Amino acid sequence: MHSLLIHQAFASPNEPGGTRHYELARYSVAQGHRFTIVTSGVSYLTGERVGSRQQSAAEQGIEGLRILRAYAYPSLHRSFFWRTISFITFVPTSIWTSLRAGPVDLVLGTSPPIFQAVSAWLVALIRQRPFLLEIRDLWPEFAIDLGVLRNPALIWLSRWLERFLYSRATHLLVNSPAYQDYLLGKGVPSAKVSLIPNGVDPGAFDPERTGEQIRREYGLGGKFVVTYAGALGLANDISTILRAADRLRNLPQIHFLLVGDGKERARSESLATQLQLPNVTFAGTRAKSEMPDILAASDACVATLKDIPMFRTTYPNKVFDYMAAGRPTILAIDGVIRQLVEAADAGIFVRPGDAASLAEAVRRLESDRPEGRRMGASARIYVVEHFHRHRQAQTFVGLIEHLTQRRPSLYSRCGK
Repeated sequence: MHSLLIHQAFASPNEPGGTRHYELARYSVAQGHRFTIVTSGVSYLTGERVGSRQQSAAEQGIEGLRILRAYAYPSLHRSFFWRTISFITFVPTSIWTSLRAGPVDLVLGTSPPIFQAVSAWLVALIRQRPFLLEIRDLWPEFAIDLGVLRNPALIWLSRWLERFLYSRATHLLVNSPAYQDYLLGKGVPSAKVSLIPNGVDPGAFDPERTGEQIRREYGLGGKFVVTYAGALGLANDISTILRAADRLRNLPQIHFLLVGDGKERARSESLATQLQLPNVTFAGTRAKSEMPDILAASDACVATLKDIPMFRTTYPNKVFDYMAAGRPTILAIDGVIRQLVEAADAGIFVRPGDAASLAEAVRRLESDRPEGRRMGASARIYVVEHFHRHRQAQTFVGLIEHLTQRRPSLYSRCGK
């Protein structure tokens, strides 16, 4: 079986970003299937070019896995308008690249950005193949709640497009239980929705490692290191971390390490300079393959999002990495991820946007390091048991096999 994924923000382990799709594809290939990924030559996190040519199976080191690069205008880190231009330019080039990828049995789209899901629907329609649509974030609702999408006409059009794609998809895949509830609330039949939550490969992380090389690289010595690893975007509320660091400036043994990039990085660095923070380091992007070393050098990790209602539905990837690394999470996100962290006894919840509470949680873990290690160990046990990527990959392969086996009866849904 040959599956085709269209994903502008796809990342392999040698690039920064989440590698959920790479890991699912790798497992599919291990089961004897083939997988082609059509992606951009521009990194979604950094806005920099990451490749302009086809990556062969030999380059990936995995026979049966192929990555094809399609053009997208390199403007991801400019305004919302120019980000949209980048997404739109990817639509025709990704369709053209997909149609040249050879025969396929299944077309997989993923959202956001929702424009690439349109590409996947069109390719599935042209090829008369099942269309599996994955919902990774609830677009456009997130953009509306953030205030990024305000124009009433654009909001109406975005919601219409969302409903259109839900109705045309052969099947819908979500990565958070709250997204499943959202779709059912939109009238999508339960039989049409599958949940494969975000997760992690625990084997990539060793909780016993101390990350000495990373500590030397950033001059962290014996400090208590609090790490944020992920996008530095509008939604991520990095300013709350910086304001917490400001409250802790008189405790030189505590240091914040911010690993990642994004549209708000320059503004965050400017705020850190304005506050003259001696206890914050912006490390820039690191490849996903380097994250085990980064987290090994950490004593605690932090996850933040702005306090908007829709963010209570999300399962952030970074939290699963933190848990697999055996590090306690200071969580400034409410909702389903809070329920997970509390069920795992994996860290401390603080109110989103509350810098004082975040600083107090850091101080608490620094003053009681055995308690932090206990939380980290509990986190590791829980994520291995409930969110192991290999088991999720088995479910994913079972789903795509099921959809392709039923293919003749599902053609009409792609274009009804």
